[in-house]
Amino acid sequence: MFRKKSTETDSNFWISYADLMAGLLFVFILLIGAIVSKSIVLKSHLHEKEGRLDLISKTLDIKEHELNELGAALVKSRALIKEKNRSLNQNKKEIEEKKKLIAAKDKHLSETKKTLELREDEIKKLNQMLLQSNTQKDLLSKKIVIVQNLLNDTNSTLKQAKMTLAERNKRLKDYKGKVIVLSDELTEANKTVQDKDKKLLELLNALDEKATKYDKLVENLQKQKAKIKSLTGIKLKVIAALKETLGNKIDIDKNSGSLRLASNILFDKGSATLKEAAKVQLKEAFEEYIGTLVSNPKIRPHLDRIIIEGHTDSDGGYLYNLDLSQKRAFEVMNFLLTLDFAKKYNIKPLMIASGRAYLDPVKVNGVEDKEASRRIEIKFRLKNEDAMHEIEKVLDAE
Repeated sequence: MFRKKSTETDSNFWISYADLMAGLLFVFILLIGAIVSKSIVLKSHLHEKEGRLDLISKTLDIKEHELNELGAALVKSRALIKEKNRSLNQNKKEIEEKKKLIAAKDKHLSETKKTLELREDEIKKLNQMLLQSNTQKDLLSKKIVIVQNLLNDTNSTLKQAKMTLAERNKRLKDYKGKVIVLSDELTEANKTVQDKDKKLLELLNALDEKATKYDKLVENLQKQKAKIKSLTGIKLKVIAALKETLGNKIDIDKNSGSLRLASNILFDKGSATLKEAAKVQLKEAFEEYIGTLVSNPKIRPHLDRIIIEGHTDSDGGYLYNLDLSQKRAFEVMNFLLTLDFAKKYNIKPLMIASGRAYLDPVKVNGVEDKEASRRIEIKFRLKNEDAMHEIEKVLDAE
């Protein structure tokens, strides 16, 4: 009886033990599965992070390349700015010399005017003295008339009173003495007036000589002013010659005389590669426009630079647009320098390229016209253009 009970107890123990082991095995299997799943997930995340790291590395390489290009563009821009500053300093020196020359001439004119004013004061004083002398002369003449009237009255009185001849002769001598004295005074006054007339004539001759010199000085100054005006107006003449030669074939800016070409004709959006289809049109426009400048003997000696400028709209960052506009300007210049026309007229030393980004937008009623702002401009610069402009402002300030 007890053995049977012991056997049942052992059986129950082993069953419980088997259940426990089965449970532990199940838990172990679940733990292994969780570890495997976690490992798979971690590997997946690791691969994903590695992909991201590769992408970030490539992006950093691209950014580094862009920074290098921007650095090169910045160095070129600084070189251009340095060259412009040097040219500006030279033009400022020329302006200062012109201003000193004009100031010296103004000083000379002022001194001449002061001399003329002094001469005018002297003439006024002499006129006053002459007027006084004439007044004295008139007074003496009146006194002589009075004396003559007295003589006549005396003669009449002597006749009427039948005075003796001796008394009449005595009175006559007295009156004659008075007349002689008055006559001497009148002669002296006439001599004084003649001397003053002589001095006045000398002063008038000197004044005429000064006036002649002053007129010549003014005439020379006007000639120099007209010459400077003709030099400062050379750009207007160049623009007029362009309009006359080109007519309606090419549209140029009426103020600056620059040639504008739309970017969407020359380049795809965001690209700095010149379209093949646009090269023919660009070649024709360039040869018509620049040909008018370099083939005209009245314009070529004054030509200093042919500038290719790239412009963008305000969409996007400034550095991006600056880089894009600079590349487009270089692309256009490189193409133009390959033309036989450029080699024939030796245009290479004259040409420079510059990117302006969106610094010079085209505005309509105060609002940016983005399509018109995206453009390439070909313009010319004359020698000493800034100096001429400053001199013109000084002359017009009168």
